[in-house]
Amino acid sequence: MAENRKSKNDVDFVCIGMITAPHGVRGAVRVKSYTVDPDNLVGYGPLFDAKGKQKFKLSPVGHVRDQLIAKIEGVNDRDGAERLRGTRLHIPRTALPDTETEDEFYLADLVGLKAIHVNGSVFGTVRGVADFGAGDVIEIALEESRGKVVVLPFTRAVVPDVILSERKLVVNPPEGLLHEEDGPGNRPRRASKSRNNTQADRDSEAVTADAAGAETATGSGKEA
Repeated sequence: MAENRKSKNDVDFVCIGMITAPHGVRGAVRVKSYTVDPDNLVGYGPLFDAKGKQKFKLSPVGHVRDQLIAKIEGVNDRDGAERLRGTRLHIPRTALPDTETEDEFYLADLVGLKAIHVNGSVFGTVRGVADFGAGDVIEIALEESRGKVVVLPFTRAVVPDVILSERKLVVNPPEGLLHEEDGPGNRPRRASKSRNNTQADRDSEAVTADAAGAETATGSGKEA
């Protein structure tokens, strides 16, 4: 998960994680990280809210499932942690190394993009990017049904185009993912974790990591 935003000082920020819930009673929080290793989230130094006004200094204290448990400086009880639920954590875009080619982009840049169906309709908004062990998947909040989310494999067959300059990507959901009579906003079913793509697809969509652990994805035809 992460969208690019500008602060009042016109600084680009990239979301690299989100506080999902309090953990315990001493102010710890659970954080969903969009970096290769959840612990890498704290390697960028202080994190910021979407406007760059509020600063968060995180110290990792453990893990639960695929999320990082962290203490935030100045947050000492559950009430304080609860108030941060849903807060997206950002870093200045300049903190990330430049991509090497025009066909390369950070997976964090996908969060917040509009997902456009290959038929031209608005499918939803990218809510996050994850890897459950069988390849990258994208989570999309459906346009026509609040609270409904589908998970799609991030392959060239399913996501044939990413156009960052227009803040959108194109999706071709697997047949049978949604009930035809309901349209894209109803009764989603979780996509298979299997990528079911060829070696050529995997090679063209290789995921690499910089020294600090931020992910980039490459693929011909995908614009940075």
